[in-house]
Amino acid sequence: MTAARSLKRWYSVHKWTSLICTAFLLLVCLTGLPLVFHEEIDGWLEPHHYASLPEGTPNASFDRFAEAAHHLHPNDVIASMFADDDEPAVYVWMVPSFDAMKANPHVMYSIRFDARTAEVLETSQPGTEKPKRFMEIMLALHTDLFVGLPGELFLGVMALLFVIAIVSGIVLYGPFMKKLDFGTVRRGRATRLKWLDLHKLLGIVTMAWALVVGATGVLNELSTPLFGLWQQTDVRQLLASYEGQATPPGDALPSVQAALETAQRAVPGMTITSIAYPGNPFGSPYHYVLWAKGDRTLTSRLFSPVLVNAHTGELSGVVKMPWYLRALEVSRPLHFGDYGGLPLKILWALLDLITIVVLGSGLYLWFARRKTHAERIAHLIAAHQSGEAKGSAP
Repeated sequence: MTAARSLKRWYSVHKWTSLICTAFLLLVCLTGLPLVFHEEIDGWLEPHHYASLPEGTPNASFDRFAEAAHHLHPNDVIASMFADDDEPAVYVWMVPSFDAMKANPHVMYSIRFDARTAEVLETSQPGTEKPKRFMEIMLALHTDLFVGLPGELFLGVMALLFVIAIVSGIVLYGPFMKKLDFGTVRRGRATRLKWLDLHKLLGIVTMAWALVVGATGVLNELSTPLFGLWQQTDVRQLLASYEGQATPPGDALPSVQAALETAQRAVPGMTITSIAYPGNPFGSPYHYVLWAKGDRTLTSRLFSPVLVNAHTGELSGVVKMPWYLRALEVSRPLHFGDYGGLPLKILWALLDLITIVVLGSGLYLWFARRKTHAERIAHLIAAHQSGEAKGSAP
């Protein structure tokens, strides 16, 4: 009796957690499919062309990019620079002012340079003026439903319910299938029974992957509050000794190329990917913040910020990231499956499609059961009414 009561409770947990999160998980899975192939889709929708130069041509100095950006937009300020891993491109992000950026980050726009020649290739519109691209819409639906932090936290709760649904499904699988061979799908019986077997089979086959993607999805949705916590604790403590100093004006900043070289010497074996300028709301008022990542497959998603003094150009230090942000960094490639090339992306997409079938079949089973239950009640009522009619007949 105790075992039966326990299974009944687990069944209730599985049913309600699944029902609550399924519609949103279907949306996340559907938008996740193009996001797995975001690099390939972006390259197809917006192909970039570059001059054909000898292999090994060195990149231009970052000072040249800064100078060209200021020449094009003398009234704006540089917020950050980004060196593309996949293309010979450097992006310079500019804003009207850091106050405007703090009020609305979407005022940023970018200038794309050829990394080797410093030739200007493209200038984007600010986010406040340009329509959202297909992949931007997919990413927004996948991460925050277009409502920012509340949407992120809501989807994080849905992902947590998904994890609970998977765990409860694992608990139920053994007892419900103990009289059947693994992989049995009873095709000769009712349609609902066939889909029930298929739902269980596909669910248990994708169990490990779904747990990984669900758990990492919870972590990813917590990225905004986790980074906020880091900024309010470790970063604030780190910058406390600089309080009272003024942020140097743009024309008084030390060479950004020299800052990059200083940071590179501090983190040998790592690659500098981006530079946040002093005053950037997402950086430091007193430093260039240079983000370095590992140069191997296993470390390419682990980032370390390097601080270079914006007054002297000297190294201030390499910041050690807290464990919860390290966990977040590790979770991202596991969630999107974009760290092992196209074969792994295809595998992730196939598992995503199977999960869509699992979620859809779960909804079908619930509606079919309710329909069957309603039909039984209607049949009983009809039979009762028929009996009463016969009993009252003369």
